[in-house]
Amino acid sequence: MRLSELKSAGRAPGLPLSVELADAAGPGQLQLLSLLRVLPGQRYVGAAVWRGRPVLAKLLVGSKAARHFQSELQGVRLLAEQGLTTPQLLADGLNEGEGGWLLFEFLDGAHSLADAWQAVESLSPLADEQQEVLAEALTAIGQMHAKGLWQEDLHLDNLLRQDGKLYLIDGAGIRVEQAGKPLSRNRVLENLGVFFAQLPKSLEPYTEELLVHYLLSNGEHALPLEALQKQVRKVSAWRLRDFLSKVGRECTLFSVLRGPFALRAIRREEETAMLPVLEQADALLDQGHLYKTGGAASVAKVEVAGRPLVIKRYNIKGFAHWLKRFWRPSRAWHSWREGNRLAFLGIATPKPLALLEKRFFWLRSRAYLVTEYLPGPDIIERFSPYVESGEAPEAELLALDHLFAELIRERISHGDFKGHNLFWHEGRWTLIDLDSMCQHGGVSSFAPAYAKDRARFMRNWPESSALYRLIDQRLPRQVELVS
Repeated sequence: MRLSELKSAGRAPGLPLSVELADAAGPGQLQLLSLLRVLPGQRYVGAAVWRGRPVLAKLLVGSKAARHFQSELQGVRLLAEQGLTTPQLLADGLNEGEGGWLLFEFLDGAHSLADAWQAVESLSPLADEQQEVLAEALTAIGQMHAKGLWQEDLHLDNLLRQDGKLYLIDGAGIRVEQAGKPLSRNRVLENLGVFFAQLPKSLEPYTEELLVHYLLSNGEHALPLEALQKQVRKVSAWRLRDFLSKVGRECTLFSVLRGPFALRAIRREEETAMLPVLEQADALLDQGHLYKTGGAASVAKVEVAGRPLVIKRYNIKGFAHWLKRFWRPSRAWHSWREGNRLAFLGIATPKPLALLEKRFFWLRSRAYLVTEYLPGPDIIERFSPYVESGEAPEAELLALDHLFAELIRERISHGDFKGHNLFWHEGRWTLIDLDSMCQHGGVSSFAPAYAKDRARFMRNWPESSALYRLIDQRLPRQVELVS
């Protein structure tokens, strides 16, 4: 295959794949064995063999190939010139009308710090194992900043660990202020804001402690904690907006089909499993364990290939109901978007897997939402033994405190906070039924919505009960006190 033909190869070209390349030593065949990252029609990154040697290949095609090639090449050279650890560039080339390529030494057995973090993420906040991973990352970032460079696309996937050695990768994201001279304080704060904004919210209280690891490798500037936190909030808000823009369009994270007869959205890694589920959603609902049927929605637990799932179908009750619904986004779409919002923010909810809106020339009708099934009792069942005594387990009360603190911090109202919409799962309270959920832009709109949520939540128990009094004392009454 010619390099230019990759432009039409789509997201998953057949492998192994031979691609014709040529450098100063003459033409040669690159044998592409696996793909690690793909931007269809533009970028293909994967493990390959070049002239008998294993390499990491970055193949750039399409109208932007030359620009992407120059950006990658410049970044790689900047890292190498400043003595920073990065995989050796073995060969590169750019042919007009064909595309560009960069071939790097293959780091056998290397793992990203993102993989290392995933292995320890579930531990208690800033456990030793977590601190070890983040300290490595911050040390490498500090070393880069000390040389006048920064990684614009800064995340743990761009740091590879092999045999105790950390490598900086992805030259396309490398930027320079003054090579060899420490980065300015404002640029440092901006870049560290990008890094800390990607960490779980539970680590926010430890920002100052983590910052020490950075300062040990680059102590050029005093870094006011308040200024850094302000930058983190700014980046976090941008990242959330950017993520939510992706849940309804074709991208690396989501497979999305929009047309006059359907809107279908699936998490990319679930596409193969979810397509048949959506195709037979009605039949699966009929065969499944029904939690709710008829009316505006039908909900059932189903099993597909041994995997339990929940399907929620949003029904059209009649012509009058259709007139109210056809012209606006379905409640399935709203739940899909808000479920992904909660997951992104680290607030427990069943993972949304797939969405289907049926349409007739863009006019909406039935819609379906598929989520993970999470076993566990709802809060009414879980707390039922303690209604009169009020002696609910402290761990579960603390988890409830934490959930409310998360919702207040993000200014999120649920809209239907009955106990059946809150489940206990793996040490956390998990929210379901997100049809009416809303993230508010300010306290003025959030405060009354929170008051309504709190009042509905407290109605789950008799006002005269000891459990009611206990929970009522613990939950914030006014959001201004904690926001």
